[in-house]
Amino acid sequence: MGLGPRSPHRPGRRCPAGGRRGRGAAGSGAAPPGRERQPRPPPDRRPESAVDAHPHLSPEALGYFRRALSALKEAPESGEERELMVQNVLKEVKGQALALATNRTGSEMLQELLGFSPLKPFCRIWAALHPNLRFVACHRCGVHVMQSALLQLPRLLGRQEEEEEAAAAPREEEEQGDDHGKDGPAETLEDLVLALATEVSGDFLFYCGDTHGSFVVRTLLQVLAGTLLESERGRARGSQSSDVPRAPAWERKPTDFEVPESFSNRLQDLIACFLTDIAVFITDKISSFCLQVALQILHHRWPQLCADLCSAVIGYLSTRQASADGSPLLLFLRDQTSSRLLEQVLLVLEPPRLQNLFEDHFKGQLQALAAHPIANFPLQRLLDAVTTPELLTPVFEELSPALEAVLAQGHPGVVIALVGACRRVRAHQAQVLQLLLKAFHCADPSSRQVACAPLFATLMTYEVYYGLAAEEEDAVPAEHQVEVAEAKPLGEVTVLGSLLLQHLLHFSNPGLVLQSLSALTGPQLLALAQSPAGSHVLDAVLTSPSVTRKRRRRLLQILKGQYVALACSRHGSRVLDAIWGAAALGARKEIAAELGERNQELLRDPFGHHVARNVALTAFLKRRGAWEQQQGAVAKRRRVLSSILED
Repeated sequence: MGLGPRSPHRPGRRCPAGGRRGRGAAGSGAAPPGRERQPRPPPDRRPESAVDAHPHLSPEALGYFRRALSALKEAPESGEERELMVQNVLKEVKGQALALATNRTGSEMLQELLGFSPLKPFCRIWAALHPNLRFVACHRCGVHVMQSALLQLPRLLGRQEEEEEAAAAPREEEEQGDDHGKDGPAETLEDLVLALATEVSGDFLFYCGDTHGSFVVRTLLQVLAGTLLESERGRARGSQSSDVPRAPAWERKPTDFEVPESFSNRLQDLIACFLTDIAVFITDKISSFCLQVALQILHHRWPQLCADLCSAVIGYLSTRQASADGSPLLLFLRDQTSSRLLEQVLLVLEPPRLQNLFEDHFKGQLQALAAHPIANFPLQRLLDAVTTPELLTPVFEELSPALEAVLAQGHPGVVIALVGACRRVRAHQAQVLQLLLKAFHCADPSSRQVACAPLFATLMTYEVYYGLAAEEEDAVPAEHQVEVAEAKPLGEVTVLGSLLLQHLLHFSNPGLVLQSLSALTGPQLLALAQSPAGSHVLDAVLTSPSVTRKRRRRLLQILKGQYVALACSRHGSRVLDAIWGAAALGARKEIAAELGERNQELLRDPFGHHVARNVALTAFLKRRGAWEQQQGAVAKRRRVLSSILED
């Protein structure tokens, strides 16, 4: 069975910093011992004719900026020395901004330097790049510099006093021989962003259709709207571990920041460009991503503009040649490019419009869409967008007879999305659970139902999971063998299997799933907790309002004797921390006592020593009375806070 949604379009990758990094470092030479803390700027040996459309960054300059960046990272967070160092380094950056931006290693260093930059030097660097804006924005390395510069706006726009100071062009810099007087008044950050927006809107189709330039457009749209999407926030913070769970795209919340009124006006001009050439943005793969970002930010900030864009997309697609199956929209649901755009449209439509769209285009076609290798993904987004019983009921009635077939076709994401809709709307929950039991061949005989949790987690039918021979259609299914189930190690938990169990644990009645989890042995439940995907199942047990305290305690008792193994595991230690946070004082004593027996082993383990610190294990072993008093106070505060939140 498949693992769900397609991998999204990869955002612009950073150019690798390898390659010539070593030779550049060697060419710059190692600094002698006892050198000054601030690296000296490199001599400018280039002839005047070297300032071309293809600037060159010398090895000496590259070495200087590398040392300067390293010194800035080691310098104190604040202080006069750091400010002077930043000013000196950024002054050198201004003179070689274009060369840095278009160099593989230099662009990465420039991105980091922009994060250190105060407002005035930042504006000067941007202004230095502005005459070559198209070249930089469409360059494989320069595009990352432009994105990083735009992502600094939430930090810099709030500094009104600095902005005014930048616009005033301090007299002291003129006295120091700065070339400011020759270039005219310094541009403000607002002016620079508006100039970029003007340049982009003047050749909108070119920038949106360019492989690199489209990333600048997407980031510019977010900045003009004063809204950063989750993907850009992650990029600004740097890469995250793949182990960190990410919320689905439709559940991620944008981050807002204040922007000038002029930004909103310019954003509306760019939105008008989408409407002018809507056909291009629907059919062109690269340009389509810009429209998808526009839909996300408009849905968050200007719902009416978002509705207008959605109407334009649906209106255009609805007027194309009809398919043999009915609606012309079905053709585009099966297309690689336009289906991605339609996924975003489905996620931002208001419920009444979504209901109409279903009745006009989707009704009667759901099973065919679920079986299609591309169209099943827009169908998943339709299910993710369902929020009313009026829409869920006809969708459920049409899809439910085909659940097992959809799973067999390798599209479990459709089934998980349907179960998620039942959880969200709180309807058809008992029905979908029975259908899942039948699809995984554990409904009859009833003794098999206790095995449903590992089957759901691994997305395997009963026969496949336990290695049984395929049964004849008319044959009576074999009874569940408890001894065989207890002796079998837990299979590999899939991401979608974990999501399925999490949804079911949040149903109004999660009793059957809890009973199945409680039937696991200690080592099996330990394997679930140590699994990257399976650990989130136990998170759901701890956080679901449908799981009573008594049932939760009964399930977690199975882990008794496994706490040290949990603590010494990357994912298990996180689960143990969550169990500890929800445990009463008596349960905390049991956990601490078991961990204390192997205290030294925990302290030597890279994950275990964090658990020992969280549990205050040293205090438990040496000052039991003080430990109990402190834990009792913590439990009391937690109860008070819980009662306040409930009120």
